[in-house]
Amino acid sequence: MSENSKTVLVIGYGNDLRSDDAVGQKVAHAIASEKLPHVTSLCVHQLTPELASFLATAELAIFIDACFASVCDVRVQPLAPTNSTAIGGHTGDPRSLLALTQALYNRVPNAWWVTIPGTNFELGDRLSPIAERGMQVALEQIYHLMKLGKVELCMKLE
Repeated sequence: MSENSKTVLVIGYGNDLRSDDAVGQKVAHAIASEKLPHVTSLCVHQLTPELASFLATAELAIFIDACFASVCDVRVQPLAPTNSTAIGGHTGDPRSLLALTQALYNRVPNAWWVTIPGTNFELGDRLSPIAERGMQVALEQIYHLMKLGKVELCMKLE
């Protein structure tokens, strides 16, 4: 792997015109603004098959999305590919995209799904207080995942 290669892929997704649904993109923007070495941060409306080519070159992938605030905690969960490669627009989930990446490129990165609670999904451009707090917690968790991922990557290279 070359020194300039990007080994961490962050994908924040959601509708930036639907208030809290934009929180995934806002987190990805915040990470992109840090200009971290070996990190690519993408902000997208939905998960599409074209993202598989980015995933195929990553060592670690972190997906970020909003969820309804039935539980007011940020959730971080490991991901594995599903048995289906079908991507269904905004309802597509990262596991299907990982399966597509596996089918097309015969590899998938270690992957995590970070979901941030929200309460307002109406038209608008502002986050609710719950989503704002969740965004800060998610950023801390994502930086922690990236740090752990880089340690594992260094161990592989030794």
